[in-house]
Amino acid sequence: MEIININDTSNKLFYIGGVVRDELLGRQSFDIDITYEGNAIEYCPRFGEVIQKNPDFGTVRVNVGGREVDFASTRSESYPRKGHLPVVEKIGCSLREDVMRRDFTINALAKSVAAGEIVDYTGGLEDLKNKKLRVLHDESFIDDPTRIIRGLKFSVRFGFELDEHTRRLQENYLSNINYDMSYKRVKKELVETFNLNSQIAFEKFINEKIYKLVTENDVQLPETNIEKLVNDYKPEHVWLIYAGVLGDLSRLPLTKIEQKILDDVPDKILNSDFEIYKSFENVRIESILLYGILKDEAGARHYLDDLRNIKISVTGKDLQNLGIKPSPKYQEIFDELLKQKLIKPQMTIEEEIELIEKLK
Repeated sequence: MEIININDTSNKLFYIGGVVRDELLGRQSFDIDITYEGNAIEYCPRFGEVIQKNPDFGTVRVNVGGREVDFASTRSESYPRKGHLPVVEKIGCSLREDVMRRDFTINALAKSVAAGEIVDYTGGLEDLKNKKLRVLHDESFIDDPTRIIRGLKFSVRFGFELDEHTRRLQENYLSNINYDMSYKRVKKELVETFNLNSQIAFEKFINEKIYKLVTENDVQLPETNIEKLVNDYKPEHVWLIYAGVLGDLSRLPLTKIEQKILDDVPDKILNSDFEIYKSFENVRIESILLYGILKDEAGARHYLDDLRNIKISVTGKDLQNLGIKPSPKYQEIFDELLKQKLIKPQMTIEEEIELIEKLK
């Protein structure tokens, strides 16, 4: 854990959540959450200049020795609308109340900033030792279904498994899903999970029917090893390669680029090099990989490995110089040139012009 020099003797400041978990697992943590047992906005400005306050959530950002540090008040929450953002009920509650709003016991650990002692109200230390993911109460997935996807993410990152009771709660929820939920949050968790590029995570996602959070359609595990495909071709939108397998992503708030990637996936098998080339020459690599997963992996790889760098050398100006007036005939000539160049990629520009003379 990175040390932040905070001169405090109140014994009410705590590192909390992932930073404590990661320290105990011997992992580097990039996010440091500090909670004050009480009202942080009132107490924490003593550590430096206040940069920003958020009274609704009891958080304050302070410049501590030249570094911006976020302090959170302990707070309790409730879910008046299940599956959506919680509502803050009380700011300045006890630390015990604060940790009880969290997802899994391994993320409900706290460590005193002043004394360095671990505070464990939920059995998180034992679950860390046994490599178990356990929710804090039986309504956890009902309150926030995205915790199911987070559980998958943590299981892959840490090699942990759900404890038996938590698994039953997950299975029960997935058999009776409330689709009135925040799909912005669902997407966020999908992005974080699938960007890990783990075939194991995706197989669990399908086999454990976690995909039912996104679509009511039945989804089968494709034969393609998506992790290997991603490693081979390095697409930008890794998460969408996995999520696109579900077919129906209408509930997710997709960007225009993400939607176009899905729209550009051919819905039929492409039967020739020319058809493959024409279908893929102006689309993003994610669309090509999704075609490979859903329709024809060999065809997708053939385009990416062999065809995509094949280019016709002649231009429209060359056709004009040959006495061919601009017309729809140009496209016919270019298409025929492309067909021949896909057969003979080493064709020179002189050979292309010779072929054009025959097509005039």
